Amino acid sequence: MMPNMTAVEITAPGAPDVLQVTQRPIPTAASGEVVIKLVYAGVNRPDALQRAGLYNPPIGTSDLPGLEGAGVISEVGAGVTEWAVGDEVCALLPGGGYAQYVATCATHCLPIPQGLTLNQAACLPETYFTVYSNVFQRGGLQVGETFLVHGGSSGIGTTAIQLAHLFGARVFATAGSEKKCQACKDLGAERVINYHNEVFEDVLKPCGGVDVILDMVGGDYIQRNLKSLADDGRLVQIAFLQGPKATLNLVQMMTRRLTLTGSTLRPQSDLAKAKIAAALLKHVWPHLASGRIMPVMDSEFPLAEAARAHERIESSQHIGKIVLKI
Repeated sequence: MMPNMTAVEITAPGAPDVLQVTQRPIPTAASGEVVIKLVYAGVNRPDALQRAGLYNPPIGTSDLPGLEGAGVISEVGAGVTEWAVGDEVCALLPGGGYAQYVATCATHCLPIPQGLTLNQAACLPETYFTVYSNVFQRGGLQVGETFLVHGGSSGIGTTAIQLAHLFGARVFATAGSEKKCQACKDLGAERVINYHNEVFEDVLKPCGGVDVILDMVGGDYIQRNLKSLADDGRLVQIAFLQGPKATLNLVQMMTRRLTLTGSTLRPQSDLAKAKIAAALLKHVWPHLASGRIMPVMDSEFPLAEAARAHERIESSQHIGKIVLKI
């Protein structure tokens, strides 16, 4: 009989209180995988969407929420040579992070950057994989270009501001309070637009628009984003908090040579995620180790209080990342 672990499961689609503590068998490492004894797990919007029944996990993955975490490798599967039992890692997970143990692809693990704690490291994978692949690989942001991120005080936003600023772009952001606006400025945004009392496309118009926009809002923001792009600009869509449908004027896309693209991370192949991990290790991890960029931490909850963590993230009052202590 397999030994059990403590986990938090989604008992039925619904509000945060459907998250309940349970016992599950400890996973084992398949070929190419490792099992991590988690110390912390990151909490992300997709977890809340999955809990609400709006984001089903890919076939063959754990039904437990949790897409990133940090801890100690407890088992190494066949063919894995880059990691050993006892190594401390943070990792992108296919699911299952709200638990004491989780199995994931060995190539989706990264070392803990020097100087970072495990709770900070647990906040890195989902956010940094998403931002780096979408802003720089897909959006092609270059030195000297202008960049706008919506939701600048979120985990994605605080990461995007820091990375874009680090790599030499001029950074703009939107946020919903003066406190959040100031937090974005402190991270390197030169202009932060409070969307409650300013219209972002009007603010950006005098400077000729921006080269790259990272958006997770969708809905009527899509057309507004296109208006806010400079010629040859790129809009990268990664979520749809206001819905995936919009009416677009494609004429301006053609005449101004605009690009509308986007991606979701979780359904991508193991190889695609491994390539992102390798790029992060080479281009981003040294800057985390040097302290030039750092995850912004909002709050920490015990695993058994995962429902409170979901209430926090859905309140949109947080600045930066939320973690669960396993």
